[in-house]
Amino acid sequence: MSVAFSSNDADVIHRNVEINLKSKKPTAPDHLNTVYEIQRSAEWIKKNKFKKVALQFPDDLLLDSTNVAKCLEIDTGERVFILGDTSYGSCCVDEVAAQHYSADSVIHYGRACLSPVTRYPVLYVFGRKDIDVQHCCEQFQKLFPDKTQHVLVLYDVMYSHAIGDLKSRLQGSYCNVLISELNTTEKTGEDVSNVQANSNIQELYGRTVIIPIEKTIKDYKVFYIGAESFALTNFIMTLNQCTFYSYNPETRTDREESLSVNRAIMKRYYMIEKAKDAKIVGIVAGTLGIADYLTVISRLKEITKKAGKKTYTFVMGKLNPAKMANFMEIDVFVLVACPENSLLDSSEFYKPIVTPFEMEIACNQAREWTGEYITDFRKLLPGSTHFVEMSEASQQQEVSLLTGAMRSIGTDDTADDSEASSTAVMKRDDALTVANASTAGDFLASRSWQGLEQNLGQTPVTKAVEGIKGIASGYTHEQKTEKQLNEKLDLDF
Repeated sequence: MSVAFSSNDADVIHRNVEINLKSKKPTAPDHLNTVYEIQRSAEWIKKNKFKKVALQFPDDLLLDSTNVAKCLEIDTGERVFILGDTSYGSCCVDEVAAQHYSADSVIHYGRACLSPVTRYPVLYVFGRKDIDVQHCCEQFQKLFPDKTQHVLVLYDVMYSHAIGDLKSRLQGSYCNVLISELNTTEKTGEDVSNVQANSNIQELYGRTVIIPIEKTIKDYKVFYIGAESFALTNFIMTLNQCTFYSYNPETRTDREESLSVNRAIMKRYYMIEKAKDAKIVGIVAGTLGIADYLTVISRLKEITKKAGKKTYTFVMGKLNPAKMANFMEIDVFVLVACPENSLLDSSEFYKPIVTPFEMEIACNQAREWTGEYITDFRKLLPGSTHFVEMSEASQQQEVSLLTGAMRSIGTDDTADDSEASSTAVMKRDDALTVANASTAGDFLASRSWQGLEQNLGQTPVTKAVEGIKGIASGYTHEQKTEKQLNEKLDLDF
């Protein structure tokens, strides 16, 4: 697989879009209804009596946006409008932009991460990428000649239109093949309620997988349908104990993914060590629309405080190295974003960028590193199966694996919370210990230039006087008469 974990995955958020408009042509009018599901969208609008619908297009589909909007307005008689540049990744529903225009619903076009939203009803129109289902089944049979093998089929959302046909072909001859189903706002729990008694229902990044009760997902090999993408990388990273195979409908090729999962996991473990060494943490909101993003930010503040770290929260839209370089006081950033946008390679950034899961491992002594990886921050919250209560252990000293220096994890609960100073002397285990709460003030004190100083008592007091006037290109005391300028020009020539 050519998607390397050392590549610049940050392009998901702050990429410079380069589209060859000469090769990209608008969809033919007679194909609009099929590609963009105009009829289904119009029925959805009419059924729910929406009056102001936001249409969210990715950059590569904007050429068709005006034609789609016109068709929907004609079919529904309601007002629709096109959202411009999305605040974050185009795979997420931009609820903030829709709220700015007082929309009552959103239709999202193109690839989607299917992260849950809370503010608006959403209709997903993934599009219909071409796929030869017969050829896909033939390649599947070559990879898995044993008809009793346990295989889990995952797929890019843009091939969801063909999954019904694929399912009927495969499950007729393979008895242990599981086909994942997409979780959209139109689905209900009625279909899965009938199988809960003898099956394990697992949510996997916007997809539902129904596994027999005696099996786990680790018992399955994974067959992914789609091109190389961040979705595939995310699945490989999360299901790192499963053997992965992929089929690319565009090139009609299949292969076993050769990505070095162990190497990628160890790189993320290195980021965890950087987070453990950090004293000042920046929490970056990489989404303003995914459900529970505020809850996980509060959770991060809680665990970092108990770990003796200082936090600052940032909302800066699309990330880029120049923006984040303005905050050199920060030792490490935590990005709260959808699963597909979470695994950023911070090689171009001045400071490391970690996920909420990595920060929790760094701060919560009760959570152990097992090699299991979680990119969905909602699984870390109370009530989920992966939630781990914060350890109440007292402050501990350990050696940093990166610097070899001693570092402290946790704070002493016996300290007086009313202590105003950032440095307090306390008695613990019959020994005097100085506990330092490091903040950005310490970083400021270490800088060679700390800004303008008042120098109280050192500067003589003077009355205010009139300063210079004008603009930088020419102040009043620098202006010359036209005659003087002409004389100077004559001398120059």
